[in-house]
Amino acid sequence: MAKAKRTGKSVLTPASLDFFKNYINNASPVGFETWGQKLWIKYLEPYVDKHYVDPYGTAVGIINPDHEFKVVIEAHADEISWFVNYITNDGLMYLKRNGGVDHQTAPSSRVLIHGKKGPVKAVFGWPAIHTRYAVPDQKEANPRTDNLWLDCGARSKKEVEALGIHIGSVVTYQDGFDELANGNYVGRAFDNRVGGFMIAEVARLLKENKKKLPYSLYVVNAVQEEIGLRGAEMIARRIKPDVAIITDVTHDTTTPLINKNIEGDVATGKGPSLSYAPAVHNKLLGFVEKVAADKKIPIQWRALSRSTGTDTDSFAYSNDGCPSVLISIPLRYMHTTVEMLHKDDIDNTIKLMYETLLSLSPKTNLNYL
Repeated sequence: MAKAKRTGKSVLTPASLDFFKNYINNASPVGFETWGQKLWIKYLEPYVDKHYVDPYGTAVGIINPDHEFKVVIEAHADEISWFVNYITNDGLMYLKRNGGVDHQTAPSSRVLIHGKKGPVKAVFGWPAIHTRYAVPDQKEANPRTDNLWLDCGARSKKEVEALGIHIGSVVTYQDGFDELANGNYVGRAFDNRVGGFMIAEVARLLKENKKKLPYSLYVVNAVQEEIGLRGAEMIARRIKPDVAIITDVTHDTTTPLINKNIEGDVATGKGPSLSYAPAVHNKLLGFVEKVAADKKIPIQWRALSRSTGTDTDSFAYSNDGCPSVLISIPLRYMHTTVEMLHKDDIDNTIKLMYETLLSLSPKTNLNYL
């Protein structure tokens, strides 16, 4: 990996990093984001003037709530997961996806089943390599959603149910935050709790640096992005913002088995990624690009075709249309339990959002004609 570009002192503090680690290690599956949102709101509360939670759990903090002009910075709070779908008489459990969870990475993973009596430890069972060829000329089985099962140690359906596990219990991976060499962080659900962390840090910097904005800033941590941008769709209609700045993860394309001809050229450690796409407002994109150049913040580029696949789409096409831009942080191994990103990219993404907000005003000309 190329050496990360540094843009001065880190904006992160030991306290903010402690929150980040705790936030990553906490479960926040699609439809059950409340567990993570409680942590996020507690951290954000000192840095905003007011906050609320909408009916489906999207959390919103507001700075300068009385201004007519409204700017959103947004991330999504949910992580991919599983649902218990069927419990066998022998106490094994078959599953359904809750979001785009990758079945190929599941075998031998440790999970938590969130039942009515609290989390229950379990594992994805998988036949030993010695036994997968029990029938002559039989092809080796590949993991699929219909042949993966969970084993919590129970030996009957009655024992499973006695643990509080039921049809519809949500299942998350146990893997948590860790630090690797050269400033790389690893953990599950960086997609996109790193975004929630970064927008909270922007609010912290505004408060601690005593910056006054000439508009209302809505710091939004939306739910249910992983199953169709649903939380963003709801909250965009409620807030009716004038400008939206969305942050999410994007693919590092420098590892094996990724085709740069299709996915472009983006690497961790080289700064946030800006994207061209129909939903991305070209004048707002140019505005952010100029901020990056003026503040010497390194950026990278992607092209995203019809859809960004992020909450940008929901905000851009909401109400009468909302000028929206996507600022992404490069991530390796997306939708696995070992998602990897670089701490310098966290710094630079926070700085880019922060400096963009300081440069933006209701008088900023975003008209195409």
